[in-house]
Amino acid sequence: MSSYEHEPLSPVFRIDVSADSDTEPRKSKEQITIDLLRHLVAGQQQQNQLLEQLIQQNNAVNEQRANELKQWKDANPDLARACRSAAETLSRVQTQFLDNLTEEICDSEDSLEESEFMLNEFVDRFGPRLAHLNGVLQVLAQLGTNEAAQA
Repeated sequence: MSSYEHEPLSPVFRIDVSADSDTEPRKSKEQITIDLLRHLVAGQQQQNQLLEQLIQQNNAVNEQRANELKQWKDANPDLARACRSAAETLSRVQTQFLDNLTEEICDSEDSLEESEFMLNEFVDRFGPRLAHLNGVLQVLAQLGTNEAAQA
């Protein structure tokens, strides 16, 4: 006799006949669909509430920044006008810089496409200046906005 003959076999199917079993009738496909749609609607409503709160928070932060910028401009009107003038000048410089950059790209099209070294040299040459120029121009333009309307 093998050792397998002494082990009891477990049933393949088990039927629960206890009093605690779920006596609720099975839901129809339509009812399941309706329940799922209700859950989806509830989730969407919660997302909408969260988005509204986020928008309100962003608006409050933006309004505070705008008020602080206005206060700074009111406290420093000469500097705000100078920023506006500097931004206009720097904008012309940026336009010339971009003209030179695009001309360089057109003149070096083949070597930029074929050589990783040439592309890296181009990015090293123009990238930092362009990034810094854009950053400075953005600050000056923001500090000098609406000065033409006040003058």
